[in-house]
Amino acid sequence: MLLKDKKAVIFGLANNRSIAYGISKALKGAGAELAFSWAGEAIRKRVEPLAEELGGAFTFPCDVTSDEQIAAAVDLTRKNWGDIDILVHAVAFANREDLQGRFMDTSRAGYALALDISAFSLIALCKAFEPLMNDNGAVVTMTYYGADKWVHNYNVMGVAKAALQANVRYLAYDLGARGVRINAISAGPIKTLASSGVSGFGDILHHIDKHSPLKRNVTIDDVGGTALYLCSDLARGVTGEVLFVDSGYNISGTQLALDE
Repeated sequence: MLLKDKKAVIFGLANNRSIAYGISKALKGAGAELAFSWAGEAIRKRVEPLAEELGGAFTFPCDVTSDEQIAAAVDLTRKNWGDIDILVHAVAFANREDLQGRFMDTSRAGYALALDISAFSLIALCKAFEPLMNDNGAVVTMTYYGADKWVHNYNVMGVAKAALQANVRYLAYDLGARGVRINAISAGPIKTLASSGVSGFGDILHHIDKHSPLKRNVTIDDVGGTALYLCSDLARGVTGEVLFVDSGYNISGTQLALDE
C-alpha cells in the first residue's frame, strides 16, 4: 500500500461531497491513518460521523484564523501521534457578497478575511506542524483556475487562490531542505458546500461539461487520486507545482460553438 503507516492531518472536511472527503477516501484506501479538524459545532456534527466512517484516529477543533487554536491542534496531534507525514489544506472562505457583482466592490474587511482564511492559513499550518512533519513528508492544498484567469463571480477568491499558489512556491523552498514537498491541485468546478457560494456556479459546470477536452466535470474521486499520487513516493521529485485536475479545461483558448 502506497501510504502504509503514514499519518495524515486533514483540514477542510465539511461533508461527503467535499473535495477533502474524496482525498480522505483515497489516502485511507492506500493505508494512511487520518485525523480531521473542525471549526465550530455545526461543522463538528458533520465531521465526526465522517471521521468514524473513514476510520479517523481523532478529530479536533481548529479555527485557522486563530494561532492559539492552531497551536492547540499541534499539541493534540503530538500527544496522539507524535509526528505526521501528510498535511492536507482544503480550507477557503469568502463572504457571499464578495462572490458576485464587481470585484472592485470587495470591501477591505472582506478582502482581508478571504486572504487570511484561504491563503495565509496554509503558511500558518505549515509553520505550526513543521516540527511534527517527518522527513520526506507531503503537503497538499487546493486551488482553482480562477487564480490564473478571470472567472465570472469568482472575484476575491481568485485573488486569494493566486496568493495561495505563490505561497506554495515559496513554502517549497522552506520545506524542501528536509525533503518535505508541497503542491497544489487545481480542481475543476465541483458541487461542494464552498462552491455553492459562487453566484452562477451551475452555468460554470455546464460550460466545462460541454467545452472541456474530456467533455465532463471532474469528481472528488478524481481529485483524491491525484492527491494520493502527490502524497506518495511516486511524486518524490515533485514540489512547488500546481497540478490541474479539470478534464483539461485549462488548456483551452477561445470557445467556438462549431456544432450549433
